[in-house]
Amino acid sequence: MKIDPHSYAESFITEDPFKTYARARGVEIGADDVTPGVGAYLKHLAFTLSAQSVVEIGTGSGVGSLWLLDGMLASGTLTSIDDEMEHTQIAKLAFADAEISPTRYRLITNSVLDVISKLTDRAYDLVVVRHDPQDLAFVISEAHRILRSGGAMVIDSFFGGSKVNDPAQRDPKTVALRDAGKIIKNDTEHWVSTLLPTGDGLLVATKL
Repeated sequence: MKIDPHSYAESFITEDPFKTYARARGVEIGADDVTPGVGAYLKHLAFTLSAQSVVEIGTGSGVGSLWLLDGMLASGTLTSIDDEMEHTQIAKLAFADAEISPTRYRLITNSVLDVISKLTDRAYDLVVVRHDPQDLAFVISEAHRILRSGGAMVIDSFFGGSKVNDPAQRDPKTVALRDAGKIIKNDTEHWVSTLLPTGDGLLVATKL
């Protein structure tokens, strides 16, 4: 049976049992997790950046966190923020299953906008965003502030369920995603960006 290129890419790097178990817990509570293809890309990007300090906005079940930790330096610290306590709790289970040292992560359950506004300037190598699109304009500004020069921001699920590319779709979340894309694409003094058809779309921007 012929497999389409997108499905082939998504399954090219397989998930280990810890990610599989975490994903299953996420499905039970309706968590929004990265696809395997997105996770593999995040691992690769974290490795390429020699990432020491990473911020993840939207913890989900911890699947994305595990992929990021796989690619980060062994001495690195992941700060993962979510406004749902249930997500934080099952992410802790995923980290315990994978025997991730508590010194390698901070799980923060609070308003994403409040937390990111308190993070240190130019202190992070990578910011991964998996959150309410209607907050993206603020999040993009804050991500630029906290990233070091040469650091990267990734907005996951940028296609918004294949709505962003359809001009007829005008709901608030889709419009917010389109607007975020315009902000980054047009701000060539601060970002170098690209759009990848991995998962439900990845908007990737490097801070100049």
